[in-house]
Amino acid sequence: MAVMPNQHEFPEVSTVWLRAFLEVARSGSFTGAARTLGWTQSAVSRQISSLEGALGGGPLFDRLPRGVRLTEAGQVLVPYAETVAESLGGAVRELAALREITGGRLRFGAFATADAGLVPQALAAFRARHPRVHVTREEGFTPVLLERLTAGHLDLAVVSTTGRAPLEAYELHHLLDESLYVAVPAAHPLVGRAGPVRLGQLADEDWVSGSSRPEGTLLDAALRQGFRARVAHVVGEWTAKQGYVAAGLGVALVPALAAASVRPDVALLPVLDEGGPARAVYAAAVRGRSLTSAGEAFVDALRGAVREISRTMA
Repeated sequence: MAVMPNQHEFPEVSTVWLRAFLEVARSGSFTGAARTLGWTQSAVSRQISSLEGALGGGPLFDRLPRGVRLTEAGQVLVPYAETVAESLGGAVRELAALREITGGRLRFGAFATADAGLVPQALAAFRARHPRVHVTREEGFTPVLLERLTAGHLDLAVVSTTGRAPLEAYELHHLLDESLYVAVPAAHPLVGRAGPVRLGQLADEDWVSGSSRPEGTLLDAALRQGFRARVAHVVGEWTAKQGYVAAGLGVALVPALAAASVRPDVALLPVLDEGGPARAVYAAAVRGRSLTSAGEAFVDALRGAVREISRTMA
């Protein structure tokens, strides 16, 4: 069983006393220490007396006709006082680095299509501004990212409303409302027609999706428009989905964030937003847990990337 230290092993010592002690030890006099510290000589003397009292009452300095000299007890104390001063100085420097974003870390995660363009742009801008922040990144589905966030493994997660994840428990920083496209073979009859398409126009098509069930996927949009899409091929990766679409094996829904990476033998048709945008994208943090300065700066970088992507797609 661990033995708890008694109160005498942890004397209540002010860092002001230690500062005065170290300065007297360096200068060899109360007068010199007072001059350096900008205090009166009597103030320095009081700090030393208080320190001596807290440490048992023995003298730390021999008072000489001219100046002072460390006693044996004072010599023992010097390296410990210097360690305390160095540790506090290091803490102050690290805290300043966190505030000024010249150090620290950022751990974030993002879902796959956000990694296609939004996250790389934001990360490049963030690294250019804050090169000394240690950044780690994870990729995953929104529910998994939220679990990692709650467990404290991530500081921030870029998530979406796809999958009906319970976002109410999180602090959400809105990034964008994302519209949908439907990817079709380049020779599809609807290619070249003016205006957005209704998903109902594609109700009889085979669909390529990441799940055999539309619930909780982008194909929720089809359910809202009155039909249940016939999923002919379950394909997880967007690049693979494009291959199936290009081969004429089906059509697939594509979020706006992935639209820039479409291959030339696939056409994207904008989907008419009936009932609002298909999904929202957020930077999520745990509610009640302070976001670091680096996290706040990364949210700003994400918003800047959204603005840039919006200009490109306009």
